[in-house]
Amino acid sequence: MKKALVHDWYYVDGGAEKVIKSFNSIWKDFDHFALVDFLKNEDRKAILNGKKVTTSFIQKLPTAKKGHQKFLQWFPYAIEQFDFTEYDLILSSSASVSKGVLTNQNQLHICYCHSPVRYAWDLYHQYLKETGLNNGLKGIYAKYVLHKIRNWDILNTNRVDYFIANSNFVAGRIKKIYNREATVIYPPVDTDLFTLNENKEEYYFTASRMVSYKKVELIVRAFNEMPNKKLIVAGAGPEFKKINKIAKRNITLLGFISGNELKIHLQKAKAFIYAAEEDFGIVPVEAQSCGTPVIAYAKGGLKETVINNKTGVFFYEQSEQAIIKAINNFSKLEFNPILIREHALKFSVDRFQKEIKNFVEKKYLDFKSKGI
Repeated sequence: MKKALVHDWYYVDGGAEKVIKSFNSIWKDFDHFALVDFLKNEDRKAILNGKKVTTSFIQKLPTAKKGHQKFLQWFPYAIEQFDFTEYDLILSSSASVSKGVLTNQNQLHICYCHSPVRYAWDLYHQYLKETGLNNGLKGIYAKYVLHKIRNWDILNTNRVDYFIANSNFVAGRIKKIYNREATVIYPPVDTDLFTLNENKEEYYFTASRMVSYKKVELIVRAFNEMPNKKLIVAGAGPEFKKINKIAKRNITLLGFISGNELKIHLQKAKAFIYAAEEDFGIVPVEAQSCGTPVIAYAKGGLKETVINNKTGVFFYEQSEQAIIKAINNFSKLEFNPILIREHALKFSVDRFQKEIKNFVEKKYLDFKSKGI
């Protein structure tokens, strides 16, 4: 069985790349494909076992390294240029266009879907507002491009034989947008790395990319109203300077931190705060793996990974007052770090790899038994 693994793009070591790393631990003979690959050598070793990635023409376009997203209008065309004729199994890891690769009836294509294209679907209006593309000629062109992306995204759903979703939340989105059923296999969380620490310190912690939909600014503004509570914020991104300007003395912004630093902060935090509507949310589960409760927005994948009043506390609006109320409620409760970690073990790497391996290999055997 000759296998290809297609990912949208490689430029950071994020949650989707943890899934890729597990794929490469299960099957070590993938050939790799992506629109672009700008990984640092150490990240390539960790994620891809140092293997080379076949990239599209976008890799060579001017300024692609600074921001490949600006070439969005070319993504569908670029992903269709890969030739998979010689492969028996194509596994795509998709939050954008990788599920749209061209295959034939003799090949099995399984898509691990992190989400349908969010900036073209559920985040469409938010994306236009935040990028200033609601009006004017640029706005008209952006809306036209996203309209074309949506049409193409629907048309290529039949290129996938089986969908795997990273949460029930995403499976519902796949059903709504693509009218396809998806099997849910939660992403891998490194519970061996993020170990239990029962001794918590008097600070709250949050960590994510500094982009608007992660709602880091909202968390900071809430803690601005609680000067007696300490907040530590980790992460870098386009909103860092703006958030740093409004943060009061009880708030510390660390910027980008290493994986080991993240683990230490998660282990010692009184609670981890998360205000985004997330498809799954790996870092909140990493926090629980450390025995740290999570204070989270009760929507999306976190409703599947946090147990209200047992492994964390929910708030039900993305507002400063809702966060403040949740923290006050949290302060009245007692949490057992050992039980919180036990819950997180349900999302371990070993569990993910067993479920994925069984699913893919069974579907492949079924596919071959039909004599196709």
